Amino acid sequence: MNIKEIRHQFPILNQNINGHPLIYLDSAATSQKPVVVIEALENYYKKYNSNVHRGAHTLGNIATDAFENAREKVKTFIHAKESAEIVFTRSTTASLNLVAQCYVREFLREGDEILITLMEHHSNLIPWQQAAKATGATLKFIPIQTDGTIHLKDVENAVTAKTKFISITHVSNVMGTIHPVKEIAEIAHRHGAVICIDAAQSAPHLRLNVQDLDCDFLAISGHKMAGPTGIGVLYGKRTLLEKMRPYEYGGEMIDFVDLYDSTWKELPWKLEGGTPNIAGAIGLAAAIDFLEQLGLDQISRHEQQLVTYALEKLSSIEGISVYGPKQPDHRSGLVTFNLRDVHPHDVATILDAQGIAIRAGHHCCQPLMKWLNVSATARASFYLYNTEEDIDALVNGLKQAKTYFQNVIC
Repeated sequence: MNIKEIRHQFPILNQNINGHPLIYLDSAATSQKPVVVIEALENYYKKYNSNVHRGAHTLGNIATDAFENAREKVKTFIHAKESAEIVFTRSTTASLNLVAQCYVREFLREGDEILITLMEHHSNLIPWQQAAKATGATLKFIPIQTDGTIHLKDVENAVTAKTKFISITHVSNVMGTIHPVKEIAEIAHRHGAVICIDAAQSAPHLRLNVQDLDCDFLAISGHKMAGPTGIGVLYGKRTLLEKMRPYEYGGEMIDFVDLYDSTWKELPWKLEGGTPNIAGAIGLAAAIDFLEQLGLDQISRHEQQLVTYALEKLSSIEGISVYGPKQPDHRSGLVTFNLRDVHPHDVATILDAQGIAIRAGHHCCQPLMKWLNVSATARASFYLYNTEEDIDALVNGLKQAKTYFQNVIC
């Protein structure tokens, strides 16, 4: 990939922050948007803004075609069997909550078990906490190793005849670990359990094939994969989605309404109550075209090179702790770390003064922070527009922060 040419397609990167060229290392929180996505949104609002599915006029038909074309692109992108298995939501969070509310709460009972890990994002923890409380099910956790990996034997030991539902992140947003979700799905199904995959951190970087993974549900967010904010996707096998009651009631999702009863549309529309994020879906389709044109395999290789380089360079800093797998091929394109005696928020502030944007905090993973015995960490995450020079700037900035705070302490 020609990174210089790619960077030119992201207008936001061509600016200075605090007198320095912007170095954006926070794509795990949200990625930047290429011109083609921005233009797709602008084109919709300028030329064919209209509601979908209900109008009999030209603009409505154009908007509906574009919206449903976006669904087809998502279907192809993740290799679903049919477009009816693609439900548009607001985000990964909304997708996971939809499963929690309309599948887990409906079909799990007291004594059943829900299985997750300690490293889940709050969006893949709290819905199951609340579902367990509501149903009387038991929430259990798969053990994790010190480097943030999972051993399949621990999964085997954690799954019992009572395990009815497993939800796991494909890629940890803190440790960067790429989990063996295909093998975990096989274990789940062998024991009669349903598995849900949080793919928010993998969809932007790895080629996904839901049929090969054989997952039952999968959730992604558009804004982490060069698309707009406010658009997410829930993939579900048709047999499971058909069992689920609607999550929201109102327009779009109805078939027939009487005074005292109503019937619902077929999939996927019965789970998409209200006017959808039409522009967001159209922008997501443009983002998928953009990523496919570059090639997910090439993007993944580029990020592997960056994380390999980053791990090597960061190891040269005395007093730094880097979390997650040591082997670059076991992790995605992010590094989470702490500088000894320097709070991660202070690290982020020093770097921001140099135009370098990283994330600092608990990353919506407070139980994992407790497991790591830290209150917070700093995280640098890479995407297709980052370079080794960006990492050099990060390392130099960290060395300056270390020297500064050493002098302050002294």
